[in-house]
Amino acid sequence: MEPVEIIEDGLLLRPWRDEDADAVYRACQDPDIQRWTTVPRPYLPEHARTFVAGSAPAAWADGTGAEFAVCDVATGELLASCGLVSIDRGLSSAEIGYWTAPWARGRGVAVRAARAVARWAFDVRELRRLIWQAEIGNHASRLVALRAGFRIEGELRLAQPAAGGRREGWLGSLLPGEVPAPGEPGPAGPDTLEARRAAVFGRPQPVLFATAGATELRLRPLEERDLDGLVTTCRDEDTLRWTTVPHPYRREHAEGFLRDVAQAAWARGTRATYAVADAEDRYVGSVDLRISPADPLVADVGFMIAPHARGRGHLPAALTAVCTWGFTTLGLARIEWRANVGNTASRRAAEKAGFVFEGTARNGLQQRSERPDAWVGALLPGDLA
Repeated sequence: MEPVEIIEDGLLLRPWRDEDADAVYRACQDPDIQRWTTVPRPYLPEHARTFVAGSAPAAWADGTGAEFAVCDVATGELLASCGLVSIDRGLSSAEIGYWTAPWARGRGVAVRAARAVARWAFDVRELRRLIWQAEIGNHASRLVALRAGFRIEGELRLAQPAAGGRREGWLGSLLPGEVPAPGEPGPAGPDTLEARRAAVFGRPQPVLFATAGATELRLRPLEERDLDGLVTTCRDEDTLRWTTVPHPYRREHAEGFLRDVAQAAWARGTRATYAVADAEDRYVGSVDLRISPADPLVADVGFMIAPHARGRGHLPAALTAVCTWGFTTLGLARIEWRANVGNTASRRAAEKAGFVFEGTARNGLQQRSERPDAWVGALLPGDLA
């Protein structure tokens, strides 16, 4: 396949050259590129030279790839890498890959480049489909794919995950006729909820603070050191009676919750699990804020408190902090609370945090093998005042 150049939307996309090696080496020292891509770590000058003078030209020559150096059309400065990292000629399908140099971020370079490559792939190479994959948690790559017109269609386990990353990935596809025109905002623009959530969940989970009486509480991501406290709390008689935790509760349940629920859901952007810690940073409870899959403006809360910390006002203070963050940072419009009918402690904590009781849902919860009736309440942004 003969290498080509593309000029579109202020960018020059051209084949890689030997003289690009220094800029590639500098770009690939970036922690985000090393975190989310499969570039070697540590990334050495010889890796850059092999890429620009070896693997990239070879892929063009044998028709298995088409990788472009993305440059400013006016100055020639290298801004990014974007191209077809694998081409399946039998299916007329290819996978797109990209990274943006740290000095070029915030300018929509990856979106413009991805659209240009996609248009060339469909109009000139006559491909029938482009595939995009990224590790779950790489919200920046996901936003680029959405803005380039890709439809995010599900998850799959990655064949080549980044070193130290998650094996689960997002999968998307793009078909001819679906690429937005140059200059069009496209989906998931800067002012959309999708972009706002990506900015939150694409970073480490923030620490929140609350005050319960004279006690300063720190709300932080659940960690390995919290598991003993979590196990003790989940084995408590009242916790077992009123929640859906497994019974009997074992250490592996806590480990699985941390790994497969708390950390995985933050990476997906669907949930925030907070450990409530006292002044000595010891676990005294937890609060979960779970975004509804049916309505992105609605979430529900779940919470528990360690037996030794009950009756001190920790939960209302923690709930208020988490819900305030949900309204102001995630842009939620409604946060719901549910509890088994008769769980007066949960209802009291919710109402102290401002939740308004709305009624009873018959068979409203699944608790192990039963479906008890549930009290239902909600908190709106104005209720916090």
